[in-house]
Amino acid sequence: MARTQAARKQVFFFGNGKADGRGDQKELLGGKGAGLAEMTNIGLPVPAGFTISTDVCAAYNKSGGKWPGGLEKQVRTMLVKLERACKKKLGDKKNPLLVSVRSGAAKSMPGMMETILNLGLNDQSVEGLAKASNNRRFAFDAYRRLIMMYGSTAKGVDRLLFEDAFDELKNNKTRARLEKSADEQVEDTDVDADELAELVATFKEIYTEQCGEKFPQSPFEQLKGAINAVFGSWNSEKAQTYRRVESITGLQGTAVNICQMVFGNMGDDCGTGVCFTRDPSTGEACFYGDLLINAQGEDVVAGVRTPIPLVELKRTMPEAYGQLEAVRVILELHYKDMQDLEFTVERNKLYMLQCRTGKRSPQAAFKIAVDQATKGLTTPAAATALVKKKYLPKKYLALASKAIITKDEAILRMQEADIERLFYPVLDDNVSAGELAQRRLGSGIGAVPGAACGEVALSAERAEQRAGEGKTVILVRKETSPEDVGGMHVAAGILTSTGGKTSHAAVVARGWGKCCIVGSSDLVVDYAMSQISFNGRVIREGDSITLDGGTGDIYDGVIDLARPQAPAEYDTLMKWCDQRRDLKVRTNADTPADAAKAVGFGAEGIGLCRTEHMFFDPAEPQRIRAMREMILANTLEHRKSALAKLLPYQRRDFEGIFEAMDGLPVTIRLLDPPLHEFLPQPDNEVALRAAVDDLNDALREETKGVQAVQCVKFTIQDICDRIEKLHESNPMLGHRGCRLCITYPEILDMQVRAIMQAAVACKRRGIKVLPEIMIPLSIDATELAILVDQTRDVAETVLKEEKVKVGYLVGTMIETPRAALVADQMAEVAEFFSFGTNDLTQMTMGLSRDDAGRFLPDYVDEAKAGIFDQDPFQSLDVHGVGLLVQLACETGREAKPGLKLGICGEHGGDPASIRFCYEADLDYVSCSPYRVPIARLAAAQATIEFGVRSTRKSSSKPRKAKAKTTTKAKPTSKAKAKTKTKAKATTKTKAKKKGSAKKSPATRKKKRGR
Repeated sequence: MARTQAARKQVFFFGNGKADGRGDQKELLGGKGAGLAEMTNIGLPVPAGFTISTDVCAAYNKSGGKWPGGLEKQVRTMLVKLERACKKKLGDKKNPLLVSVRSGAAKSMPGMMETILNLGLNDQSVEGLAKASNNRRFAFDAYRRLIMMYGSTAKGVDRLLFEDAFDELKNNKTRARLEKSADEQVEDTDVDADELAELVATFKEIYTEQCGEKFPQSPFEQLKGAINAVFGSWNSEKAQTYRRVESITGLQGTAVNICQMVFGNMGDDCGTGVCFTRDPSTGEACFYGDLLINAQGEDVVAGVRTPIPLVELKRTMPEAYGQLEAVRVILELHYKDMQDLEFTVERNKLYMLQCRTGKRSPQAAFKIAVDQATKGLTTPAAATALVKKKYLPKKYLALASKAIITKDEAILRMQEADIERLFYPVLDDNVSAGELAQRRLGSGIGAVPGAACGEVALSAERAEQRAGEGKTVILVRKETSPEDVGGMHVAAGILTSTGGKTSHAAVVARGWGKCCIVGSSDLVVDYAMSQISFNGRVIREGDSITLDGGTGDIYDGVIDLARPQAPAEYDTLMKWCDQRRDLKVRTNADTPADAAKAVGFGAEGIGLCRTEHMFFDPAEPQRIRAMREMILANTLEHRKSALAKLLPYQRRDFEGIFEAMDGLPVTIRLLDPPLHEFLPQPDNEVALRAAVDDLNDALREETKGVQAVQCVKFTIQDICDRIEKLHESNPMLGHRGCRLCITYPEILDMQVRAIMQAAVACKRRGIKVLPEIMIPLSIDATELAILVDQTRDVAETVLKEEKVKVGYLVGTMIETPRAALVADQMAEVAEFFSFGTNDLTQMTMGLSRDDAGRFLPDYVDEAKAGIFDQDPFQSLDVHGVGLLVQLACETGREAKPGLKLGICGEHGGDPASIRFCYEADLDYVSCSPYRVPIARLAAAQATIEFGVRSTRKSSSKPRKAKAKTTTKAKPTSKAKAKTKTKAKATTKTKAKKKGSAKKSPATRKKKRGR
C-alpha cells in the first residue's frame, strides 16, 4: 500500500558526525543537502542542520503554496533535534540558536534562488546574542542582515530601500564620527554597535511601511516564511530562464537546507570564503579562492567588500588554513573531481558549509582531467606535513600524491561544451554584466556557439561588398538560402529571424565555425528601409551589433572578444579518445580549406561533400553563371554546353579535397537541391537584372565575331518564366536529388566525370584517393540501379580513357522513410548507405526543419507541453526516426553483409545521437569540422559505456575494375525505359534468390528482436 505524503520522510537531519542522507541523493536532497550529508558522514566539520526534500517543494508549488501534510510536524521535530545538537534554542533570550535557510537544487543554479541568514533573531534574542558573544556590534549586524534579507526575499521589499538607508547612515553618522573626508570610503565594518542598533530600528520601519505589518518576532514564523520564500523562488523568472538556457530539465524543485549559523563576522579571528581545490581558470593544482575577514558569506557573493587571496588565511589563522588544506585533499580524493567549497572560520575554528563539483574554464577542464588521471593533487612532502599536524588522516597520505581517476574516467568526464568553447571567440570576461544588460537588444536560438561583432549587412551582396572593403560584417536575414552563401562566407556571424538549429543558416554556419543565431522572434528585418529592429529599437544597416551564439543574445555595438587557447592536455585527452573508440569520425566539408581544417581537428575522411555549395564561390562568378545557363537552356545540347563550363571548376575542387584528405575516404553527394535555388528570387529586381546582365555579358564575350542574329540573349522574363516552371508548393519533396539526374542525366555525367578525372590526376601525383559517389534522395531500388549503372559507365569510361585504375564506391543517402523501409532492396544495388537524418527527421515527423523552430521550443519546454526531451533536429529522435535507421541497418546488412553504414546529417555531431549510432553499429559519423573533436569524444564515451563492438570487416571495398552491376543502364534519356525494365527484373530476381525483398515492417521488427 502506498504511503501517504504525511507518512513519507520529508526532512533529513545531519549533525554530530551522522546524517540521514547521502551524497548520491542529489535528486532528493539537492546538491547542497547531499553535499552537507556526505561531508558529515566522512567526518568533516559541518554545522548541524536538516534538509527538506525536493519533492516537498514540488508538492508545495503544485498545491498553490500549501505545506503538504505532516511537514510542519517533521520540521518541528527536526528543529528540536537541532537545538539539542547545538545546545542552543531558536529565539532564546540568553544564548539563541540562529539558522540559515538556503536553497539547493539537484543541479547547480548559482544565485538563481533564495538564501536567508541569521534567522531566529528578534528584539529579545538579539540582546541575548550580544551578551553570549560579548559582542554587541556583531549581534546587531546580524539582526540588520536578517531584516534586510527576510524583507527582500520573503516579502518582496525592494532591497535598495534597505541599502540606501544603510548608505545614508554611514555617510551621515559613521563618517562624521570617524572624521573621514567625502572622498574616503566608509566600510560596513566601520559602523559601530550603536549605529547598527539605530539602523535596525530604521530597517523595521521600512519593513512595516512596505509590508503593512511588523517584522515577525516569532522565530518559527520567520522559519516558515523563509522556507516558503525558497520554495517560491524555484519558479521565479530568473530561475526558469536559467534552467531553460542551461537545458536543465527533469527536476521537480529545490531542497531547503536549515543549518546552524556559524559566524565569520564576530571579529578578526573570524572570516568566510569561497575556494576551489584547483584553479578553475587554468586547472593548476593550486589552492585557489577568496576570503573576507570579519564577514558573512553574503558579503563575498555580493561584492560589497573586496576579498583578499585565500593564502592570507595561512598568515592570519594558520591552524584554520591547515584544516582547510586537509579538507581540500579529502574532498577531492573522495569525489574524484575539483571541488568548489564554501567555509566559515568562527574564532579560529573551521566549518564547511558547502561542497560541489566546481565550474571551470574549458582549458581547466582538460588540464584537470589529464592531471587527475596521471598525477596527484599534492606532493608527498606536503601531504606528510598535514598528517604530522593531525589535520589529514593517515589513510589519505599515499593517495594524495597519486592519480585518482583512470583515463576512461577522464574521457567520460568531458562534455560537449568543454570542447566547443575551446575553438570559438567568446565575449571578453572583462565586460561587466551591467554593461551587457544595458546593451542587450534581444535573443534567438544559439545555433553555433562563440561570439562575433560587426556591421549589419542585410544582403549577401552588401556583405561581400563591405567585406571586400576590409569591414567585418554580420549578415542579417529573415532566412538564408544557397544564393546567400557568398555573403555568409565573408560574414563574421549570421543572424536570422526564422529557422531552427538545422536551418540552412545554422548548417552552413556550423560547417564554417561561424557564430550564428537563428529564430530570433525579437528581430524584425525591414529590407525596404535598410534597417532591423528589436522591440522598437532600430539598428540601421552599417551599424554594429554583437552576437553571442552561446546564449543566443544580441547586443548593440561592438563588444570586446577573446579567443580561448587549447592547452596541451587537450591533445593528450583526444589521443586517449582515439585509442579507445572504434566508431570512425568523418566531416561534412565542401571545400579544400574546410577539408584541411577538419583533418586538423582529427577527421578520418569526408562523409558529406555537398557539390551544390561549389557553385556559389563569389570569387568565381562564372560558376553560378554556368549553372544558371544550364537551368535556362531549352535543349540538351545547350545544357551540356553549360555543364562543360562547370566541369573544370568541379574537377579542381575535387582535386583540392582529395589532396587535403590524402588517403582518407571522400563521400561526394551529387547535386541535391531543386534548381530554383540557383536562380534569384522572383521579387528581387536588382538580383534579376544583375543575373541577366552577367549572362549576356558573358555571352557577348564568348560570341565575339559571330553574327548578332546567331546570338541568343537572355531577358528577365526568361528567368521569371523558368522560375515559374520550376515552382513547387513543397520543393523539399519535389524535383531534387536523384530525381534531377533521372530527368537530366547529363548533370550526373558531368559530376561523375569531374570526380573521376580529379581522382586520376591526384593518383598520378602520388596522392591516394578513395572516392565514394553518393546518390541523394533515392526511394526505390530500380531508381537507384539506373543511376548506379550510369555512374559506373561514366567512371569506367574515364578510367579507360586515362588508363589508370582507381578504386571507388557508389552508394546512396537514406533520407526518406521509404528508403529505410526497403533498405534490403536498396542494399542489393548500393555499396554504402549514408543516413541523411536532417531530411529523414522532417519527412518522418512531418516537421519543416526551417520553420518548426517557431513552435518546437513549446514542445521541449517542460512548463508547456514537454513532448520532446530535445529538439529532434538537434538530437536524433531515437524512438521514431531511430527505428527507421535501425531497420535500414539491419535489413541492409542482411541483404549485403558488411555494407558500409554512416550518418551525415547534423545529428552526426550530437553526442546523444552518436551513442545511438554506436549502438546501431554504424561504421562512422560525419559532422561539421568544428564538431569533429566533439564526435571523437562522444564515440570514445560510447565505447566505454557500451563496450567494444564485435569486430566486423566491411565488404564494401573500393572497386578497382569494372564489375558487374544489377543492370546495364545507358546514361541516356532514350534508354531509360529499357533500363528500368531490366533493373526491375534484376532486382526481383535477386530478391527472390536471397529471400530478402518485400518483407513487412512487422516481420523485420520481429526479426530485429528489439
